[in-house]
Amino acid sequence: MPALRYASPEKGGWRMNRIMGRARLLLVLVLILALGTSFFVGEYFIGSGKWILFSGSPHVYNAGNIGCGVVADREGVLLLDLRNNRTYAQNDTLRSATLHWLGDRKGSISAPALSHYASELIGFDPIGGVYAYGGVGGQATMTLSATVQMAALEAMGDYKGTVAVYNYKTGEILCAVTTPTYDPDNIPDFASDANGAYSGVYVNRFIQSAYTPGSIFKIVTVAAALETMPEIQNQTFTCTGTVEYGVDTVTCEQAHGTLTFQEAFAKSCNCSFAQIAGILGKDVLQRYVSQFGITESLSFDGITTASGNVELSAAAPVQLAWSAIGQHKDLINPCRYMSFIGAIATGGTGVKPHLISQIKVGGSVTYQAKPQSDGRIMSSETAAILQEYLRNNVENYYGDDSFPGLTVCAKSGTAEVGGGKKPNAMFTGFVADEEYPLAFIAAIEDGGYGRPVCVPILSKVLTACKEAMDNHS
Repeated sequence: MPALRYASPEKGGWRMNRIMGRARLLLVLVLILALGTSFFVGEYFIGSGKWILFSGSPHVYNAGNIGCGVVADREGVLLLDLRNNRTYAQNDTLRSATLHWLGDRKGSISAPALSHYASELIGFDPIGGVYAYGGVGGQATMTLSATVQMAALEAMGDYKGTVAVYNYKTGEILCAVTTPTYDPDNIPDFASDANGAYSGVYVNRFIQSAYTPGSIFKIVTVAAALETMPEIQNQTFTCTGTVEYGVDTVTCEQAHGTLTFQEAFAKSCNCSFAQIAGILGKDVLQRYVSQFGITESLSFDGITTASGNVELSAAAPVQLAWSAIGQHKDLINPCRYMSFIGAIATGGTGVKPHLISQIKVGGSVTYQAKPQSDGRIMSSETAAILQEYLRNNVENYYGDDSFPGLTVCAKSGTAEVGGGKKPNAMFTGFVADEEYPLAFIAAIEDGGYGRPVCVPILSKVLTACKEAMDNHS
């Protein structure tokens, strides 16, 4: 009987090690595959929204603007159907009044708020895909009122500029019209615009422009003075019609004589404000400009406004005087300045404006706006005095008759812009009524004096706001 052959212990151990090594390698490969699959699945569910929102996606964008869903005003009036080649509102005035918020078909005018909420508006979900809920995308409800937008555009007439109103308690923008504008369904021949009627037509002046403020900036100077030296209310100022700074001069429309602090504000006396600027000093005024935030950009709903400008670091005394009056190198953005006025109305704490109130997709609310504080910018005592001063302007100088049924507090401005142009007409303020918490601003280019130009426009706009709010409630 032949002897049995046994493998040596050394050779058997080597084979076993090789099998174990292969098993370990296979296990590593399986783990890598599992991790890769998990990563891909995770990226699909987490990042697919980013992929589908890529600006080149034909499912979502058309000429750079979002191309799905519908947009309505605060009352449910259809403003825009984003699908196919975009269908705008039936009314031609409404189409023109909302163009700078909805964008045009060619992408010459953007719609940043709609793009910002694209993922909510298109109704994308990673399982069902684009338009999963209902097949058409969502509905964005804007804070704008269609009736007020149309009233504002008609009130602006042939003027270039902007007029806007927002609820200083909730932040809802009820109206923001910019001119010139056009009907996206009947585009003018811009090439034949010999007189420049459509100059700057692609600019949304409410958010993208910065204007010399003129005397509406005196609100800032008064606020800074009240914050640092409240006793200034008891001081008087003498206006002879001019204040001389060597070879330079600050001028006033007339010699006002002796004025109290409040009278200097009400009569918009340049000579008095030149003296107030000298008392304040450039460092203090610059500090409060920064504290009030009026030169900073404002961001909301994917929109970033133009920044303003107040340069006092190297200002000579006469330049400081003109800056305190709202001239020199002063610039303000209408949207940002309106929110500053809203903060005065609320007692010193601002509320950010917003344009989109709600987005619904397939019956589900995917976005709901809430009031957002912009922080305290001044004391409640200072705000209360400013409220009193602004109310006095309307009650005793501008006239309540222009604003029937509303308790309006305001300041006018005439902003010199040079270049042989007429001054810009400026007007800003708020409504003090509890049921109509509205702050507003109007900036009319080449308009002339602030009050005679802006008050008739704002009278129509605020009346339309009042009616819209009454109907909405």
